[in-house]
Amino acid sequence: MENVYAIIVGVVVGAVFGLLKLPIPSPNVLPGILGIFGLYLGGFHVAPWIIKTLMK
Repeated sequence: MENVYAIIVGVVVGAVFGLLKLPIPSPNVLPGILGIFGLYLGGFHVAPWIIKTLMK
């Protein structure tokens, strides 16, 4: 359900920014999007794996 809420909030915020003719607060180029994806992978997959490996 958390994912649904995130999508709804994203759509609402995007619509508000569009109506106010403001730039959307997200990276609009592929390297920026890949950077966010990298942060996600590092924070939620790589770091826990490293911690689990070191704790053995």
